[in-house]
Amino acid sequence: MKTCKDIGIICTKIQYREATFMEKIKIKLHVLFCKTCKTFSKKNTKLSSLCSEANLRTLPIEEKEKMKEKLKSKT
Repeated sequence: MKTCKDIGIICTKIQYREATFMEKIKIKLHVLFCKTCKTFSKKNTKLSSLCSEANLRTLPIEEKEKMKEKLKSKT
């Protein structure tokens, strides 16, 4: 049985269509027994849906790389 932390990661992967078939099965089994993860999964699905409806965009790759470099230089 996976831990709740693992299930949270799989839940997020499902939202981005990156989860494997086995991961999908594992989450289905886990949420049958874990109310907390079931609630998290529902809320995560709703959040993803709202973000999609809002047509949110991410930063271009170039901007992300610039931010990473700035963070590295500050540490």
